[in-house]
Amino acid sequence: MLGSLKEKLARTRDAFRRVGDLLRSGKRRDEILEGLEEALIRADVGVAATEKIVGALKARTGKAEDQAGLEAALRDELVVLLSPANGRPAPAAVQTVILMVGVNGGGKTTSAAKLAARLKRDGRRVMFAAADTFRAAAQEQLAVWGRKLDIPVVKGSYGADPASVVFDAVQSFKAQRGDVLLVDTAGRIHTNANLMAELEKVRRVVVRELPAARVESLLVLDATVGQNAVLQAREFLKFSGLTGIFLTKVDGTAKGGAAIAVAAELGLPIRYLGLGEGEDDIADFSPREFVEALLA
Repeated sequence: MLGSLKEKLARTRDAFRRVGDLLRSGKRRDEILEGLEEALIRADVGVAATEKIVGALKARTGKAEDQAGLEAALRDELVVLLSPANGRPAPAAVQTVILMVGVNGGGKTTSAAKLAARLKRDGRRVMFAAADTFRAAAQEQLAVWGRKLDIPVVKGSYGADPASVVFDAVQSFKAQRGDVLLVDTAGRIHTNANLMAELEKVRRVVVRELPAARVESLLVLDATVGQNAVLQAREFLKFSGLTGIFLTKVDGTAKGGAAIAVAAELGLPIRYLGLGEGEDDIADFSPREFVEALLA
């Protein structure tokens, strides 16, 4: 897996090359740490996360620290930042509902399809709910995936109340004794308070109708937007149900360092990586493997 991830993260690894060069430069510790701050910010790690990293390195390394010691300490600090305490999913329940949330264009529908394909291969009975009723193209895209993957899709009419679509989907899900219901939600504008209220309403319907189910809410973030992903995540934290992040388009950007910024600043675990357009282009997120791939 690590070799494949290194290839997929090639552009982001290029952005981190200056970090590796510094660590192997032969400069004094203080010079390396000073240069490291600029290098991490340039690699889209963000100011707040960079300050945490450099501060931790200063605290845990001594003046005589050699380059190997500094590099090992940096790897450890990055892994810690990418491993929030709430980073592991709860044990599997009899039924699970996963809400895919995020702004339009971030890859929610494709990410839902990738997750569905994996779950189905694992023998789970999967259903889709097309709750983005404000974009006809979103429902059609999900319907196309449904046909391709042979997974049922519950849709509503254009402009319908998303919560009512989810209600219908939940009834069908219960009747068919499904295992996992994937809900593709709207994401018109991430600063729109009405959108957050809408997501809360959808979640309330799920909890009311499936009180014993595990409910996940995955924030789908496009890695290519870099630090804007952090801003989007902050807005979506106003929706109380977030349990993790699905980071998409990691293979096509030099801004994958934003993953560190998101995890460090918001305490949200990254659960999955989107590494291409195909249904199999999905990987479980491993903090250690991610860091090793970046700094290889």
